[in-house]
Amino acid sequence: MEHKTLPAGNHINRASIRVRFVKLLFISALMAILFGVQVINVYGVQRFPKPEFESGYTQPETLQPSARAEMLAFLDIFVLAAALVLVSWLVLKKRSRNLVFLVSVLSMIYFGFYRKGCICSIGAIQNVSLAITDSSYVIPLTAIAFFILPLIFTLFFGRTFCAGVCPFGAIQDLISFKPQKLGTRLTTVMSLIPYIYLGLAVLYAATQTDFIICRYDPFVGIFRFDASIGMFIFAGTFLISGVFIARPYCRFLCPYGVLLNWISRFSWKHYTITPAACIQCRLCEDSCPYDAIDMPVTDKNPQSKSATVRKLIVICLLVPFFTVLGGWTVSRMHESLAGLNKHVRLAKSLLNPSTSPDQPDTFEVSAYKTSGKPISQVYTDAALVLRKFYLGGWILGCFLGFVFGIKLANLLITRYKTDYTPNKGACFSCTRCGDYCPVKMNNDKKMVHEN
Repeated sequence: MEHKTLPAGNHINRASIRVRFVKLLFISALMAILFGVQVINVYGVQRFPKPEFESGYTQPETLQPSARAEMLAFLDIFVLAAALVLVSWLVLKKRSRNLVFLVSVLSMIYFGFYRKGCICSIGAIQNVSLAITDSSYVIPLTAIAFFILPLIFTLFFGRTFCAGVCPFGAIQDLISFKPQKLGTRLTTVMSLIPYIYLGLAVLYAATQTDFIICRYDPFVGIFRFDASIGMFIFAGTFLISGVFIARPYCRFLCPYGVLLNWISRFSWKHYTITPAACIQCRLCEDSCPYDAIDMPVTDKNPQSKSATVRKLIVICLLVPFFTVLGGWTVSRMHESLAGLNKHVRLAKSLLNPSTSPDQPDTFEVSAYKTSGKPISQVYTDAALVLRKFYLGGWILGCFLGFVFGIKLANLLITRYKTDYTPNKGACFSCTRCGDYCPVKMNNDKKMVHEN
């Protein structure tokens, strides 16, 4: 009688049923709480009047952080480092998806719901950008640690931060019940969005305009149970789509993921699908919901020397062309990009005052009228900001054009592989694919096959 071997992790056992039940219970409770908070915000009674800023309001003096705040900062750094060490060990040594998932839930509870999603490694990009361009800005120690530590661990062990430490990834994993693969073309196009978001976040932070990552963070409002209606809908869109598209925020929006992607390509020890040699069983072929497994390419068709030279010339011309084109294009948009800056907004409001007597002054105009600042200084400040955005537009455009050119050049390059291997840049080190591999290591470190 023929015995058919099922891929490990493909069958539904009691453990997987319990995990799905826990996910459903957690998500149901979370959505009920968020819905209740929104109802209270909409229909609740305003117990305290909103502060009046137009009638002699004085900004309170900034106080030094208390000793408790400093201790919490060191505790956050310690928990981050400990979680990175634990998850890296679970990924590379234990190769256990269940344990990695458990740690990710604990990380979500601590960094997400307990620490209110702040400070996070994603938002720290803005703190670092501002500190580099503004010498007067004192960057918090936690921002430095949360920015650097995951990058260091990624350089050594791959994206283990994404696997089980990032609370944003954990909350998306909780609702990932029926992840479907997207087409290669769609994935490639949408993967350009994080580069745009990263460039804009650095530009607005460096010009002291805004911290757009924090302002438009879809999950912080959920962690704090105080999301506005708009952000509640924004976060709900990600969570609902996350049921069918694995980690949509991580793959198609997260700016910190761009840095992790780059560094992970040079990682010293990265998670592998099999602990030993690949036996070409093909059981892991469809196991990754992130499309992060590179399939074997064994059909070698050696090209002529002239064809290889032509391809190399095209690549050498393609990348610089799109780099310059991108820089020129975005620099033309510098005035529109600078429209969010408060100095530019004020200058535009004074140049084009409202002709309607019923329309109240904007906050910037009201503040200017009480400041006593000469109007010439307002225009000088706005002109300085516009120059910064013009230079930043060139840098941002060249960066985006370079990325686009590199992605096109990669389409012309064929890399021959004989095994199924994780794409070191795109892989989240979640260890899902390892459950499908029949090659295991026993307690004596010997290779065995599961039947």
